[in-house]
Amino acid sequence: MKKTVLAILFLIGFFLATSFITTSSTSAGEEGNSKAQLHLGKYWQSVREPIVQCFICPHKCVLDLDQRGICTVRINKGGKLYTLGYGNPVAIHVDPIEKKPFFHVAPGEPIFSLAVAGCNMRCLFCQNWQISQSRPDETQNYSLSPEEVVQKAIENKCRFIAYTYTEPTVFYEYMLDISKLAREKGIKNTMHTCGYINPEPLRELLKYMDAVNVDLKGFSEEFYAKMGLSVELKPVLETLKIIKEEGVWLEITNLLIPGFNDDPQKIKEMCAWIRENLGDEVPLHFSRFMPSYKLMNLPPTPTEKLEEAYNIAKGVGLKYVYIGNVPGHQGENTYCPNCGKIVVKRMGYQLLENNIKDGKCEFCGYKIAGSWTYNR
Repeated sequence: MKKTVLAILFLIGFFLATSFITTSSTSAGEEGNSKAQLHLGKYWQSVREPIVQCFICPHKCVLDLDQRGICTVRINKGGKLYTLGYGNPVAIHVDPIEKKPFFHVAPGEPIFSLAVAGCNMRCLFCQNWQISQSRPDETQNYSLSPEEVVQKAIENKCRFIAYTYTEPTVFYEYMLDISKLAREKGIKNTMHTCGYINPEPLRELLKYMDAVNVDLKGFSEEFYAKMGLSVELKPVLETLKIIKEEGVWLEITNLLIPGFNDDPQKIKEMCAWIRENLGDEVPLHFSRFMPSYKLMNLPPTPTEKLEEAYNIAKGVGLKYVYIGNVPGHQGENTYCPNCGKIVVKRMGYQLLENNIKDGKCEFCGYKIAGSWTYNR
């Protein structure tokens, strides 16, 4: 009985802490209200004066004067494409790297995280909808140049920067400029993305990225349509292939939503595709859905469903599978595929043990896939 009470208290504390982290990282108003400034965009062309077309993402929005793209961040001004998402992050915070989530990159490392308002998807289940579904000229923002972002990371003793919370693709130019400066200072770049970006801008960005986590939200075109995403699955799969091809460390997150994308057969198909196209060492995170935004009527994902997906992925042959948003679950840990022992033990975002030395299991010497060389 005592253990049960302690467990419940821990879970309550965990979710309160998580809520506090999210709130503090998405409430930038106390730093003033830096409004969006026009910054000339990349990857666009003139269709016919004054109409332009954007080529950052597969939407390929065609915009007349003063029209915005689906992302609400890119706008036609005077026959040129500008971004409103440069130098004005709506959220900055120092997070544990496990929150991104990256489980195979420098466990326990603090990571300087930032976002600009806007997104090129319209997910009904968005966890950060207050900022992702807002325009950058309507939110209260920080004012930080790329140089200042890098300096803030250094001041906060962060060796990593994460472009996260919203969709980094929509503030592409800002992210790219920060990434270049960070690389010069020896700071690593990471992003958490929906993966809806065109190959050419993606390949340019990946030259400066050290790790990417992609939300593979489902494994059917029907799911993407039903969830109000206004996107296709195929470009996301192409993004995953390109990241792997470019040699950038890749992890995948799949948010399991009850009754929508938790069909065992579809999960099996997704896992088989990952194994066949990306390899069996790409970490896959099955994340628990919590009622949010326009899906407040749904219950949280049952733990049993997450465990079912976990077992399916393992059965297909994926070596590193995780269960997220269930603090204290054994599925948070990294197990050695050879000896089966815990090489990285976690409790929520907290690192409890790290039994990896020189990229290998300390117990049997098996090489554990990941970017472990960044460990302090």
